[in-house]
Amino acid sequence: MQKNLYERLGGYDSISAVVDDFLQRQFIDKQVGRFYVGHSTNSKKRLRQLITEMICEITGGSAKYVGRYMRTAHTGLGITGGDWEVTVKNLTASLDKFKVPQKEKDELLADVAGLRPVIVEL
Repeated sequence: MQKNLYERLGGYDSISAVVDDFLQRQFIDKQVGRFYVGHSTNSKKRLRQLITEMICEITGGSAKYVGRYMRTAHTGLGITGGDWEVTVKNLTASLDKFKVPQKEKDELLADVAGLRPVIVEL
């Protein structure tokens, strides 16, 4: 029996480690860091939890995303296609840092790409 993507990514702890690294890249990025200005430490921890749960859920894990709908959470932020591309680049860099195999990386990025239409406004 073949493992699902969640299992092949290493489960919750591995996904959490990637999300931690990804968010640090986002927070300091010159282009997309503006979306995190003013977030408290607690808000950033909550964001980490939500992103981890979302990735776990879309990859077949048992964690359930309990945040707002993606469109609701991102409407009004003015996220552009360029912002999206930077975010994907940062996620890819984090996946590469943890040496996620190409097949799993491609599958995850394809899953995440499905969110683009409800996140990008401009």
